[in-house]
Amino acid sequence: MDQHIAEAIGRPDLIRLDDRLVCLRFETMKVVSALTAVRHLLDTGVVRRGDTLLDSSSGIYAYALALACHRHGMRCHIVGSTTVDRTLRTQLAVLGATLERMEPCSDLKLDQKRRVERIHEILAEHPEYHWMRQYHDDIHYLGYRAVADLIRRSTGGDGITLVGGVGSGASTGALARYLREDSCDVELVGVQPFGSVTFGAGHVADPEIIIAGIGSSIPFGNVSHASYDTLHWISFDAALAGSVDLLRRHAVFAGLSTGAGYLAARWERSRAPERTVVFIAADTGHRYVDTVYARHREAVAVDCLAPRPVTDRAELALPWSRMRWNGAAGREPTD
Repeated sequence: MDQHIAEAIGRPDLIRLDDRLVCLRFETMKVVSALTAVRHLLDTGVVRRGDTLLDSSSGIYAYALALACHRHGMRCHIVGSTTVDRTLRTQLAVLGATLERMEPCSDLKLDQKRRVERIHEILAEHPEYHWMRQYHDDIHYLGYRAVADLIRRSTGGDGITLVGGVGSGASTGALARYLREDSCDVELVGVQPFGSVTFGAGHVADPEIIIAGIGSSIPFGNVSHASYDTLHWISFDAALAGSVDLLRRHAVFAGLSTGAGYLAARWERSRAPERTVVFIAADTGHRYVDTVYARHREAVAVDCLAPRPVTDRAELALPWSRMRWNGAAGREPTD
């Protein structure tokens, strides 16, 4: 029996969509990493019950950290993105977390940069706060070992292609690391929005949006670039089509980044039908009702979409590009 709701929320489901396409579905994925990270900090004496934990978030991690703090008797302070919606703001308030929401900004790249700058200002005022550094501290890898074990048990553990939004690097990086401990036949496919600098696509703008949670305007220390075999860059419109098709075809109601991952996973599945392709659904679709699902009639048929194959990032183009990364000699790209 679970001792706290966070433990139940963080437990994923594996859903077989067809013979070799599997959805790793979370209600809120980052609860997995936040819970284990906070527990580890307490166990190692880095923090104590009652301390304040601080971080920046576009939404999912804010909720995850608030739940982890509630579970372990900690205080929580979040510098939130403009994308933090009313429902989440209300939940954070009731859970006792303090949300400092940035002023509205049409440029989500600038919003991300401003949030990190604000973190440094807060730490100067309150050096006793502990900055969780979800983007840079690989303590956030720890919680995914149990998830990797679940994937291994459920799929047999060999010939796996793991597909997921890169974001902070913790989920895909950790799952690939733990899966590869027992098998060398694990391909890692990262999904990025156009405009993200993580794999050098900052020069290609998406007129709609940089997909929150899976892209970045600043370098992230938790991204292990050498771990990735293939990259897909997917636009807002293509991700919308993926999200709508996933709900219509398989009844899986998930976020925009999941729609992008689903598109990439379908493509990888068609390229290697002998492999099991597992894609990550990091959250539910509730916060995307107005921005994505209300536009379902605009969605193009996913069968009409295919990635542009590129060998150099200078060739990247909307709505969808795919590149064999092959670790790129382990070097972090720059724009």
